[in-house]
Formats: sequence, C-alpha cells, structure tokens
Amino acid sequence: MTTGPSAAVGSARAPIDRIGVAVLRELVEMIVTGAVPEGGVLPPEAQLSQEFGVSRTVIRETMKRLQEKGMVTVAQGRGTHVNAMRSWNLMDPLILSTLIGHDDTLGILDELSVVRGALESAMAAATAKRRDDDGLSRLRATLQLMRDSMEDSAAFRDADIQFHIAVMELSDNTLAESLARVLFERALESSRYHGIDPEHAFELTMREHELILAAIEAGDAEAARAAMDHHILGSWERRRLPTLKRS
Repeated sequence: MTTGPSAAVGSARAPIDRIGVAVLRELVEMIVTGAVPEGGVLPPEAQLSQEFGVSRTVIRETMKRLQEKGMVTVAQGRGTHVNAMRSWNLMDPLILSTLIGHDDTLGILDELSVVRGALESAMAAATAKRRDDDGLSRLRATLQLMRDSMEDSAAFRDADIQFHIAVMELSDNTLAESLARVLFERALESSRYHGIDPEHAFELTMREHELILAAIEAGDAEAARAAMDHHILGSWERRRLPTLKRS
C-alpha cells in the first residue's frame, strides 16, 4: 500500500472526504490487481485503520462505497469478501479507469471498443432515421472542422470527438449516449487507447466519417449503423499496440 501512516502524517489536516477518496482508490486498486483476489477477505477494520493512518469512520465509509460499487460483500462476523468481477459496476468511472490502467493485455479496451461500437452504431442508425436540416448542418460543420484540422493532430482529434458527440445527441437516446460517453471518456484517459497511429491515419478516419455522414444524409439507418461500427472497431484495430494482444 502506498497510503500508509507516513503518508497520513503529511495530510493530517486534509478533509475526511479527500482522505476517504485516497483510501478508496487504494482499495479498488488492490482488488483490481488481485492483491486481494476474488473470494478473498479484506483486512479487518482496525488493521486497515492502522495501515492507512485514518479513523475507523473513514474505513467504514470506504467499505460502504466498495459495497455500492459491487466489489465487496460485508458479512457480519465473517469479514468483507471480494466479489467476482461480474458483480462489479463496470460503468463506475473509478473501477473502469483502474481496470484499463492495469490491463497489460488490452483486453478491457478490446471489450470496451466492441460495446462502444454497438452503442454508437445504434445511435448512428437512430440519427439517420431522425435526421433534420439542423442536425445535418451540425454534422457537416463538424466534419468540415476535421478536414480543416488535418495538419493539427490535437484539433483534428477534438473535432473527431465532437462529431461522435453530435451523432449521439442527435439520436435522442439519452441512456445509450450516457453509457457511450462513460466508456469513451475513460478510454481517452489511457495512453494505451490512443496507441500508435498508422500511416495516413487521419485520411482513413476522414473517409470513415464521410461514409457515416453520407448514410445519415441518405436516411439509410443500416448503412449508418454499419459505417459507425466499422469505423470504431477498425480505428481501434489500426492503432492497437500489437505486442499487447491477449494470448
């Protein structure tokens, strides 16, 4: 553990909530990395309180948060047991970010890309069905920003993100948009997700976005669905670090 008694001395006046967040992050990392494996038992409250240099109140509150995230089950008299990963709230930002950060195989990002592709392709299809002049103008303007930014990688990527956000919002599927945004935002935090762009990456990306827009303009929901799915999965496969593939 990196947050122990010595760390607590320097932050003795920190608000309880900030201390609790630090302890929570440490425990989530312990569980994600398998330091405390599925079915394992976390140290008792008194021991954690001493190790982290915090009050038992902070530890109890942290255990409640872990329970809310589905990571542990507290059994009176039997301790706090780590649940199987399938029980965790994988859409929780802290859990998802920690999983991505510790997944050397990139398997989590592979799965994330598949789910993101399914969500965004469904939203692209819905946008094609619901298209109107204002929505199409917004998409065209965003695509033009991408064209104008091909010599500026940061601006190009920002315009790329704005195009995807526009498709999501125009689909009018609030739940799908919310889920996709969580996945996308957590992925963007990881350098592994950005990977290594191949030669002519921006040209390929532009062409894929043009096909998505053309399908939406034509009102062809299935073509829009296929174009978006092809783009998300294809662009991930192009920049994915090959040495980290799952065995």
